[in-house]
Amino acid sequence: MKLYHHPLSGHAHRARLFLSLLGIEHELVVVDFARREHKQADFLKLNSFGQVPVLDDAGTIISDSNAILVYLAKKTGRTDWLPEDAAGAAAVQRWLSVAAGQIAHGPAQARLINVFKAPYRPEEVIPRSHAILALIEQELEGRGWIAADRPTIADVALYSYVARAPEGDVDLQPYPEIRAWLARTEALPGFVEFEKTPVGLRLSEAL
Repeated sequence: MKLYHHPLSGHAHRARLFLSLLGIEHELVVVDFARREHKQADFLKLNSFGQVPVLDDAGTIISDSNAILVYLAKKTGRTDWLPEDAAGAAAVQRWLSVAAGQIAHGPAQARLINVFKAPYRPEEVIPRSHAILALIEQELEGRGWIAADRPTIADVALYSYVARAPEGDVDLQPYPEIRAWLARTEALPGFVEFEKTPVGLRLSEAL
C-alpha cells in the first residue's frame, strides 16, 4: 500500500497511525504543500478534492481519512477495530462524524491558525474546541475508550487533532480523562507519533 500524506496533517496522521497499528507494510509519499503538489493535475487524479491523505492499494484509490480507516478495517477483517454489529458500528460512526465535524472545526482549525497561518478566528474556534473537548471528557469518564471497551477506529479518528490541540492554544490541562486516553492510545503497539510543531502552547514547552 502507498499513502500520500503530509507530516503536519492530522488527517494524514490518523491514516498513517492506523496502518501502523494494524502492522501493514506501506510506502509513505510526502505531498509537498509548499509547492502545491496537492493541487496539481497528477494528484487531482487521485483525489479531485486536492487533499491528503490518499491511500493507493494496488490501484484501488481511497481518499478521505475516515474512509481510509473504514477501508483498512474492512480489508483486513478487523472487527475489533470496526464492529460488525449494528449498535457497535453505529457507536463508532457517531465519533467518526465528530472527527469530521466538531474536531475539524474546533481543535484542527485552531491549530491551523498557528501552523499554517489559516484565516480562522481564534475567538471562535478556541471556544468551539473546548466545547467538544468537554463532551469527550464527559464521555470518557469511567471508560477507557470512546466507542467500545477496546480501541476502535473512533479513537484513531479523534486522536491526532486532540493530541495537538495545544498547538492551537487549546489547553488540555482541564481534561484529565482525555489526557489519560491520549496516553493509552500512545501505549498501543505500533503507535506512531504525530509530528509536533513548536507553536501555540507548545512554544512555551519547547523553550
